[in-house]
Amino acid sequence: MSLIYNFLISLTESILLALSFYNKNIKKFIKTRGRTLRFLKDNIKSTDSYIWIHVASLGEYEQSVPIIKEIKKSNSKCKLILSFFSNSGYDVKKDNSICDYTILLPLDTKKNAKAFLEIINPKMVFFVKYEFWPNYLKYLEERKIQTFLIVGVFRSNHWFFKYYGKWFRKRLKAFSHFFVIDENSVNILKENGFKNSSVIGDSRFERVMDIKKSMNKVKYIEQFIRSRICIVAGSTWREDEKLFINFINNKDFDNICFIMVPHQIHFKSIESMKNSIKAKSSIMSKHPHVEGEKTKVMIVDSIGVLAKIYSYADIAYVGGGMGTTGLHNTLEPAVFKIPVIIGKNYDKFDEVKKLINLGGVISVDSQKSFDKNLIELINSKDKRSEIGEINYNFIKNNLGASKKVLESIKKIK
Repeated sequence: MSLIYNFLISLTESILLALSFYNKNIKKFIKTRGRTLRFLKDNIKSTDSYIWIHVASLGEYEQSVPIIKEIKKSNSKCKLILSFFSNSGYDVKKDNSICDYTILLPLDTKKNAKAFLEIINPKMVFFVKYEFWPNYLKYLEERKIQTFLIVGVFRSNHWFFKYYGKWFRKRLKAFSHFFVIDENSVNILKENGFKNSSVIGDSRFERVMDIKKSMNKVKYIEQFIRSRICIVAGSTWREDEKLFINFINNKDFDNICFIMVPHQIHFKSIESMKNSIKAKSSIMSKHPHVEGEKTKVMIVDSIGVLAKIYSYADIAYVGGGMGTTGLHNTLEPAVFKIPVIIGKNYDKFDEVKKLINLGGVISVDSQKSFDKNLIELINSKDKRSEIGEINYNFIKNNLGASKKVLESIKKIK
């Protein structure tokens, strides 16, 4: 299987290179990634010590920020190298991440993995959540470099716990320790022969609390909302947006406004959304300074502002749950002491299940249940406040994952 994997990853690299002549996104994927090793050779000094942290995309980066801060405190003499696999995450943070160097990870070929580790020769390595690359793990194990998985989540149906994933399970031996978010993950690892794991909780609780404390105001949002009740729909997909469009077009509420923040920013789909809404609406980049209360809906076509916008919400809807794309981060709005509505698909998210049981998050499965719950929240400030307190207290009671990681590593050393 290892031979097959290496053949396929090399073949993928060749195919992407060929396709890059015809597709600008693939060209960017290949070109930017191809500069990584040269950049490192030009900037890495053999006299310095380095810690490497790898994330898949922006979501994992945000989740790792509190832990990265603790790593910096405990290893002040080391420089931190942050790698992304996703171009979109890298584009957002390449100039303002909290690490010394921010790069795109070269594809997981044997040649790339070996060259990458020879250049940076890291003192320690942290992989975040799900990101596992067999060749990088192979050479980390061979070089006997301390490697940790942080805020990991394991499920029994993961493919590498199946009979055909046996070859890959061997690569997990590269990890010195697995820091996971729940007891279930510990049990699954033990069942598969890995006893080096511990529960540290989820660093997202700390991250959203940090964001709340450092939140900046957004003037054009204040100008748009005025004194109205504000409903924010964040990280939405088409199935989520349909609920809102139907609600806005068929219900007439005074003193209400809506802010729609699609997960994917595409000009045509945003224009289509705007044209589907009967109420007066605007697109943020075209009309950033909306005045007056005639405009009822603002559609945000920018990346990286959602957390700030949630801070203005009286009610939040988090997208991804009405379809199968995956529910987005419910903690981001919950920290602002507001009720959160989601779709019907949330089985993979333990914190969401807990918040639903507590009454802080409301799951809807149809237009009828969406309308009913949203109307109840619009009409009752007391209910909004009560639910908001549930959400905030839940987050406050689950802080501390970052410090647990560093305390445990000191003991492992």
